[in-house]
Amino acid sequence: MKARTGLSAVIAVTVLIALAGCHSYHVETTVENRTGGAIQLLEVDYPSASFGANSLAVGAEYHYRIQLRGTGPLKVQYTGSDGQKIQVEGPTLAEKQEGRIEIVLLPGGKVAFHPILSDAKE
Repeated sequence: MKARTGLSAVIAVTVLIALAGCHSYHVETTVENRTGGAIQLLEVDYPSASFGANSLAVGAEYHYRIQLRGTGPLKVQYTGSDGQKIQVEGPTLAEKQEGRIEIVLLPGGKVAFHPILSDAKE
């Protein structure tokens, strides 16, 4: 029984040491629909991944936490209430940036990007 307890303690300490040395870089993302109508098929692409929602009501917000891998542009696409497909390219994002970004969907297929990002310290 003592051997098991000792082994468990060694494993727990090893895991804690490994976790203390790791840092995950995250960006809190909010998409806000100010288009004047409900949208469908929202997709947000960012370096190495994407997220989305089937629909977003007028005035609604969608929150998602992303982790950046690599460097590349943020892209937003959705279908407006009039059936028009909108595609907009936003700012370039890079691995190890963290903070938040607001994506505001506006009338006429316009999109405003409000990034508050910093390069993380290692």
